[in-house]
Amino acid sequence: MSGLERFSLNQWTVRQWSLPELVAGCAAAGVRAVGLWREPVREYGVEAAARLVRGAGLTVSSLCRGGFLTAADAPGRERALAGNRAAVEEAAALGAAALVLVAGGLPAGSRDLPGARERLADALAELGPYAAGYGVRLAIEPLHPMFASDRCVVSTLGQALDLAERFPAGQVGVVVDTYHLWWDDAVGRELVRAGEGGRIAAFQLADWITPLPEGVLLGRGQLGEGCVDLRWFRERVEAAGYAGAAEAEIFSPSLWAREGAEVLAETLDRYRTHVL
Repeated sequence: MSGLERFSLNQWTVRQWSLPELVAGCAAAGVRAVGLWREPVREYGVEAAARLVRGAGLTVSSLCRGGFLTAADAPGRERALAGNRAAVEEAAALGAAALVLVAGGLPAGSRDLPGARERLADALAELGPYAAGYGVRLAIEPLHPMFASDRCVVSTLGQALDLAERFPAGQVGVVVDTYHLWWDDAVGRELVRAGEGGRIAAFQLADWITPLPEGVLLGRGQLGEGCVDLRWFRERVEAAGYAGAAEAEIFSPSLWAREGAEVLAETLDRYRTHVL
């Protein structure tokens, strides 16, 4: 066994690759799973993408992304729900293990974080059963607090679990992303809690480097490049009972400027060294 059986490559780590290049490159490297993004999948064609991935013997560890469900006005809420229903259908067509949800930020002029989270919960009450009907599990992803105002009002694993636990575990789980959660001193006990409830739906890997080279959104570090104890996270999610993919999701213009196969080979080597 190489230790790479559970490794998955997120599409945005090698954003310079087309979808066929991603699938061919992963298959050639012995990678068995990919994390996909809706925009390039829709551009290629959802059914065509599903055939391409299956034909190469790959599985889809996650589809990014749904969410942005915090609008305060009725038309905005309905648009968001419709977009998420479409995302559920796309995830089902791809056979994705999870549909990743980014909550959404505060509406313009709002300071009401609890209210925004409640609107997310209201949306999950509608989307959870809808997703379950398609065999899709929703996965709430907490993002670093720097994103709380404009992108994600869910900042900690505990907040994500508080929301997820209102719904059946088969409908709503959480994403454990090392880039977003490494700083939280409660994450260890919250991983235990997540495991006890069977809530870990996806596990994503990236490192935190300072100074952030491209800002907080595009400043993720290659595995082992920064200050995150990636092996600690891998051991804890496994101890919590998670047996799914470990997905390298690294947003980095410096990686996108390089040849994709070189980036994949480096990521695999760093995964062996710093995660396993």
